Amino acid sequence: MTKLIFMGTPDFSATVLQGLLDSQAYEILAVVTQPDRQVGRKKEMKQTPVKKLAQAYGLTCYQPEKLSGSQEMAELMALGADGIVTAAFGQFLPEKLLNAVDFSINVHASLLPKYRGGAPIHYALINGDKEVGVTIMEMVKQMDAGDMVAKASIPIQEEDNVGTLFDKLAVVGRDLLLHSLPAYIAGELQPIAQNEEEVTFAPNISPEEEVLDWHKTARELFNQVRGMYPWPVAHTFLAGNRFKIQQLVEVDSQGQPGQIIEKTKKRLVVATGHGAVSLLRVQPAGKPQMAIGDFLNGLGRDLQVGDYFGK
Repeated sequence: MTKLIFMGTPDFSATVLQGLLDSQAYEILAVVTQPDRQVGRKKEMKQTPVKKLAQAYGLTCYQPEKLSGSQEMAELMALGADGIVTAAFGQFLPEKLLNAVDFSINVHASLLPKYRGGAPIHYALINGDKEVGVTIMEMVKQMDAGDMVAKASIPIQEEDNVGTLFDKLAVVGRDLLLHSLPAYIAGELQPIAQNEEEVTFAPNISPEEEVLDWHKTARELFNQVRGMYPWPVAHTFLAGNRFKIQQLVEVDSQGQPGQIIEKTKKRLVVATGHGAVSLLRVQPAGKPQMAIGDFLNGLGRDLQVGDYFGK
């Protein structure tokens, strides 16, 4: 039985870990995840999905703020693991730790060498890609630059957003790992080097990138909104206040960018640089997320055709 240390944080990682736990081929010696964080307005302490799963199975769980030079890393190196598997862990692994095991591989949610970094699914949607995927790769000191062990892809559907694709790719990554890992360990899979000329990056979304530019096309704004839902959520401004938009659709209409060109009790259409969009789910400043009809029948009653977003 192959002895593993697993490192991961969100639901994506928990799905991969569950696959390893369900297999009879692996023993999970320890789990490493990010520290508990305060979330929401009430600042409630929240455990990561990986920690919750580890606790359910009685696994030893480490949560170092930083692995390098930590007591936790020393303890991990003393476990005698054969290998390390990571999936959306959120930290770089020190070279000393990588050298302490026979192998270390990462389940990365992109078709490498495209989209190295922490937000590959976001950028795939924002850029209007037709497909997304998972790459199993060897871990090296440089971010997401290791040789590729296996790949699998799925098409992006019109209704997809970051949340739906994370769920889908978690299953793809789990299955790809379970299929390829035995052959990799046995030396039957020869990893392939990434083509450095094809490398692109997907860094974490910055606050500036969350802001909608109404001069973009309707399609670009559609992709931006779904490429930031359910996190971090794209926003514009209305009467000087931040106004989040969780969902919209393209419509065949024209007007001045950012201008409201149609308003009914259940429909609000805003012009873009080319085409228009109909808002479906929104969140005014200081309020919960709501359907556009609820907004228009309440806080948005005074909006008029001719008013502008983005100001």
